[in-house]
Amino acid sequence: MPKHLKPTLDRRQVVSDILSERGDALVVPGLGAPTWDTAAAGDAALDFANWGGMGGAAMIGLGLALAQPRRRVLVITGDGDLLMGLGSLATIAVQQPRNMAVIVLDNEAYGETGMQATHTRFGVDLPAMAKGAGFRSAGTIYDAVRLERWIPRFYRQPGPIFASVKVASARLEMVLPRLRDGVAIKNRFREALLGSKAHE
Repeated sequence: MPKHLKPTLDRRQVVSDILSERGDALVVPGLGAPTWDTAAAGDAALDFANWGGMGGAAMIGLGLALAQPRRRVLVITGDGDLLMGLGSLATIAVQQPRNMAVIVLDNEAYGETGMQATHTRFGVDLPAMAKGAGFRSAGTIYDAVRLERWIPRFYRQPGPIFASVKVASARLEMVLPRLRDGVAIKNRFREALLGSKAHE
């Protein structure tokens, strides 16, 4: 097992940097911190926030990627969320969506339940699992230089792509999305994506 490096990246800055190039990409943030960080970067109508649905972000992203093959889909979630739905890696790899990237903000802790250590703290290698499942590209990001190199891949490289971004577990101010009702979030997203077709 390789030597363990302590996560140090600022997760809010990471998300801000990633989303600064989003254009019309569809973004699926996982529950908790990824949703707060996405909202802090700009609460966009093309964000489909998971308001309490732990473990489902990657599969929601897959559904969108398959339904909208001409749009880039970014799933931005946490290590706890992905660990709860590891089977999603196999399903995504089988489907091979070329327009999808899964980005895990890995602070090695369950931020929503008291900062208990997740399995990644003990050496579980999520990118290796994604690569083994059949993702086209997978890697771990420990520093800003490597993140800068990966951001263009999230938007342009044929997917599916997987990246684990090792972020510090500092507690940051909660930034809530403007909408917090599931139906309202869904309706806003549908209208932004489909326009007048959303009501047909």
